[in-house]
Amino acid sequence: MIRMKVLLVGGSPEQCSADLLCRIADQVDKVVAVDRGLDMLLASGIAVDLFCGDADSVGEEGRRLVNGIGSSSGPLALIEVERYNPHKDFTDLDLALKAIETRWGFAHIIATCLEGGLPDHFLAVMGRLMNWKGSVELIHDGRRGRILKAGEAWSLGGHQGDRFSFIPLSDTCEVSEHRMRWELDHKQATLLSDLGISNELDYPDGSITCHKGTIVAWVFLR
Repeated sequence: MIRMKVLLVGGSPEQCSADLLCRIADQVDKVVAVDRGLDMLLASGIAVDLFCGDADSVGEEGRRLVNGIGSSSGPLALIEVERYNPHKDFTDLDLALKAIETRWGFAHIIATCLEGGLPDHFLAVMGRLMNWKGSVELIHDGRRGRILKAGEAWSLGGHQGDRFSFIPLSDTCEVSEHRMRWELDHKQATLLSDLGISNELDYPDGSITCHKGTIVAWVFLR
């Protein structure tokens, strides 16, 4: 089954470049902005299919658009809006994921601008994304990431010389790393342990496999 590809742009203070946003947008079926993520998409001239948020951190131009009083022309004029009450029990990201599931099922999500900022937000983001039943990529300037669940692998060809890390997101994980400076073979790792921090991709064909549990992994580009 071919899954929809959805670009999900968050409102992290650590913003990504317009060039990266445009390159990702060209590869996906839908674009979703989460609150302040709308500002980056507006600035990059990228059409947005869905806005999700309480608009508490959106800039003036984006707020006018969300409120339905923006210009009736241009690529962002037909945006669909899910506006939330700021006094809610769930984060904008949690509600945005539910909105994506409702419209397009468990799509393949390419997420950016969700990881930076405050540590509590970062951990909450990882918690939401690890429970997504589709696949998740994490893309930002200078790094690429994946959330891997039991039975999933990531081939890291093309990243020779880069630094690589993974962090377990569930109580017990089992991981193999091949063709890296330090290799693992069905190694057990516990929740948030540091076993997978700062490996080196010394070979052109490194890979990681999650045999059990859920992990998040990143390659840090030179």
